[in-house]
Amino acid sequence: MERRASAPRLPRTGKTPVLCYLAPTRLRSYNNKVMTDSFIIAGRQFHSRLIVGTGKYKSHQETARALEASGADMVTVAVRRVNLDRSKESLLDYIDPNKYFLLPNTAGCYTADDTIRTARLAREVGLSDWIKLEVIGDQATLYPDVQATLEATSVLAKEGFTVLAYTSDDIVFAKRLVDAGASAVMPLGAPIGSGLGIQNAANLRILRELITGVPLIVDAGVGTASDAAIAMELGYDAVLMNTGIAGAQEPVLMAEAMKHAVLAGRQAYMAGRMPRKLYATASSPLEGVVR
Repeated sequence: MERRASAPRLPRTGKTPVLCYLAPTRLRSYNNKVMTDSFIIAGRQFHSRLIVGTGKYKSHQETARALEASGADMVTVAVRRVNLDRSKESLLDYIDPNKYFLLPNTAGCYTADDTIRTARLAREVGLSDWIKLEVIGDQATLYPDVQATLEATSVLAKEGFTVLAYTSDDIVFAKRLVDAGASAVMPLGAPIGSGLGIQNAANLRILRELITGVPLIVDAGVGTASDAAIAMELGYDAVLMNTGIAGAQEPVLMAEAMKHAVLAGRQAYMAGRMPRKLYATASSPLEGVVR
């Protein structure tokens, strides 16, 4: 028989302490879940499930403060929009490569050929052989050109790139991206920069159920912390955001909020929510009530 651990002694604070007791077997199960819950892409482990973009901030200094507050260890940089000439001040001067894993992205590309050239440039200048692949198909909505994304993924994966592909919530193309060599699939939750939150939860659930061989990362649409938590509660491996933080009235504070939201959403997913019921169920059971 397992013995119940004695409650720890707490300092007197004037308030009644609330203790949460977990039976040893449940505690072991919980600890095992936490210890084995790793976020890994292409064999590389990351501590944070929040990936942060570096555009749209008021200054490079604000970018650096927001990155610090977010707790992220992977950040994205638009290859075509960053000054690669290190003889002049650059955003790259404010991103410590010993602290952050740099993920170049192909933002601003509208063809497969242009995207492939941009990825090759990122590798040639020493940024990374990892690439967040974006091939935009529509300028008004910034929806991805999924066919061009598939073509670019196939070429770059064969050249040894680790490809994280921004795409739609189409399960057919998501499977094709995996077959083409994508190391992660990144469906949108809403149009880029819209801040609308998760508008396609049903489709994202289908993707989560059917795509299990590579990480799934919600990319685009997150506007506030609750959106990030919802994405994680759907079972997604991570969330990538930029405007949701940079466009906030207080970006540094929002970055910290996003950090907590991603963690809370993941923990809620791992815990397993209670079943939904049509009718009420009393919190306190009626059995044993003194009448």
